[in-house]
Formats: sequence, C-alpha cells, structure tokens
Amino acid sequence: MNKLSRVVASTVLVGLSAVALVGCSSGGSSDPIRIGVEAPLSGDQSVTGVGMLNGAQIAADELNAAGGVNGRTITIVPIDDAADPDTGVAAATAAIADGLDGVVGPYNSGVGIKTLPLYQAAGVLPIRLTSNSKTNSMGFTLQPMDYQIAPVAATGLKTWLGAKSVAIIYDDSAEYTKSIAETLKAQLEKDGVTVPAFTAINPGEADYTAAVTAASQSGADVIYGATYFPEGALLAQEIHALQVPQPCVLDYGSYDPGYITNAGSVEVAMACTLVGVPSPTDFPKGSQFVLDYTKKFGEAPGTWSPYTYDSLNLLAAAMASTKGTDSAALTAYLNKVVDWQGATGSVTIDPANGNREPATVVFLSVTQAGEFHVNHDWATAVGAPF
Repeated sequence: MNKLSRVVASTVLVGLSAVALVGCSSGGSSDPIRIGVEAPLSGDQSVTGVGMLNGAQIAADELNAAGGVNGRTITIVPIDDAADPDTGVAAATAAIADGLDGVVGPYNSGVGIKTLPLYQAAGVLPIRLTSNSKTNSMGFTLQPMDYQIAPVAATGLKTWLGAKSVAIIYDDSAEYTKSIAETLKAQLEKDGVTVPAFTAINPGEADYTAAVTAASQSGADVIYGATYFPEGALLAQEIHALQVPQPCVLDYGSYDPGYITNAGSVEVAMACTLVGVPSPTDFPKGSQFVLDYTKKFGEAPGTWSPYTYDSLNLLAAAMASTKGTDSAALTAYLNKVVDWQGATGSVTIDPANGNREPATVVFLSVTQAGEFHVNHDWATAVGAPF
C-alpha cells in the first residue's frame, strides 16, 4: 500500500485529545465534515505534502474516535497541487465543486496566492501553511511568516555566527524564496551587515557550482541559501564537495526531511545549518506526537505534520464552538484565539492578518543520527529558551 493510500485508510488513536469537541449539536445535519488538505502530494516536494496530509489525518482519526465534531465525522479530502499554481487552481476548483467545509493548506506561497482566494470566494475557510506576506488575511496560519523569519535569521547570522557580510543564493522562481531573500537582505543591511553577493538560481538545474563559487569568492563571512529542499540539498552537496570555508545556512524552505535524503548522506546534510521551526520532538508535547505518528505510519513525521495536526484541531474547535461550518462565524471565532494549546505550543492569532503571533523560529542542526534539532549554541548566543 502506498503512502497516500495509508493516509486515507489508517485509523489509530493518538494523544493530545480534544474531548471538548464531542457532543455539540450539528444543527440536524449528520453528513461528514469535509476538510481538504491542499499540499504537494506529487512531484519533487511530495515528501512535504504527504507529511502534511498524515498530520491532518491523525487529527481527524482522533476526533472521529472521540465522537466527531457536532455529532459529525470528519473526512479528509486530499488536494494535490504538485507545488504548481496552475495544478493547484485546477485541484482546488474541483475540490470546491465536490463540496468542502474547510481546508488546511496549501504549503507553497506561489500556489496559495492563486488558490486561497478561490476557497474564500466559495465560503471555505483556509488554515494555510504559506509564509509569504502576500497571503496575509487569506484565512489563518499557525506557522511563521516571512516578516517573522527574517529578523530571527539576521540576528542568528550576526550575533551567533558573527557575520559582517552574508552572500545570499536564492530561487527567484518561487514567491516565498524570492520574498524571504529580499526581506532578509533588507534586514541584514538595516542591521549593518553587507550582502556582497545576491545570486538567483533556477530550480531543477544539475548543480549550482557557479553560484556557490561566486558566493564563496565574494568575501562573505556566511553563505545563506533561500530555496526549497531539493535545491538546498544540491547547495549542501556543492559546499561539501568544494570544501567551502564559510559556514552555510539554509532557509526555512529547505527545512524538511527531504533535505537530508536528497543530500545523499548525513555528512553532506550536516554541511549546513537550517532556519526553521522546532523539530517535532523539540516541542513540549512533541515526543508523544512523534511516537503516535511513527506507530501509525511507520516513519517519522514531516516538518509540517504537527502544524497540520494543530491546524485541523483548531479548525474543529472553531466548528464545535460555532456549531457549524459557516466561514464568517469561524473567522470571528479564530480572530479571538488567545493561548490555544496544541502540539506546536501556544497559539494566539493576530486578527489584523490571521497570523500566529508570536511564531517560533529557530536555527537547527542535522545530527549524526540524521535528525533535525534546535542548535543549542545558537540558542545560547541569542538567548532563546531551548
């Protein structure tokens, strides 16, 4: 059975129970609540998408085993956008036509800019995983936005690594990677750090030797890569093979188990530190989530699995409280969320943009065991509570 089939077929209880959602009135309807999960379920980023889908499925199975929401079961509807805007529009349009009560995702900002307005126009509330500020107020999100990521990255580069200059290599074909590169460049320059090289690359190339060599020879103290993980892994391979003397830091978009796999070896993956969110086991409730996820799917959770788990549970909490799936009522509820507790910690929503505030951003290292964990040297240097 393939991963996607397991996602739809599996039903195992997990922790982090949401008992408060049981027993609410459904207004007479007994039809399942259909929640879409839009993600790259095929293509180069499919490992990200499958992890997202799995996280949401765990939440749905747990809720259903506890009695459902408002007396109704939750059905997960996979929506494969293949990390492509056109594919996403077609998939979202078809899912909306088939009937949706809410949606978790998408992941890619370039896709979300196109699909999120479709859901909103159809009265389907999204809890997105996009990080580009162009998606502000297009539903809600529990993960950090570009304007929250850049200051943490800049502080780490300057305070922890002591960088006075940073060379940035970025994918200018994707909305998120382009925006974070530009936002980080502006933040660094504001902080007195120069950017002697600002080099765009195209995804899908065989190697990035020229870009890495130019960055290294620019005189920069640190090389920063703003790409998704397939390109991030190639950058790590080049940096390792060329024995580049500068430290390498890869942005949020590369933070995914696929980065380690695509790097070809743990040794190569360890060539770069990454900016991202805490790994699932670094969250206070993360160890139990990892155990439950691994028991259910036979593999460790993806980076965004706990985020889709929390996203679906928060959406379910809103539906339980408002006793329905009306988008306006759900929006009013979520705009008032303060200190909601989930697998990823405390969640407070900024009603001005639907974003989580504050949102945790960290520097992570790849361990000899091939796992991501918060870098404690970084945490000590910047005073982060890890």
